[in-house]
Amino acid sequence: MKTGKADNMLKELDRVVLAVDFPQSQLQAGDMGVIVLVHDDGAGYEVEIFTAEGKTYEVITVEAAQIRPVQALEIAHARPIKA
Repeated sequence: MKTGKADNMLKELDRVVLAVDFPQSQLQAGDMGVIVLVHDDGAGYEVEIFTAEGKTYEVITVEAAQIRPVQALEIAHARPIKA
């Protein structure tokens, strides 16, 4: 039975990729994070961004259009950020 919600809607703990830059947080399109909270049935999300060591760098609020799911044939890339 369908619930009316999209079956492919992003959910908590999904890995995602930023689709736009967030210069105020030194984040760039292509940076990866994990959804920690879903707002309004997927209209927006709280996304946790981690350092390569697994420490939380930032939690940001994004609109649905500002992120996308991680694809199967993508690799992560490391880059430095200012402390």
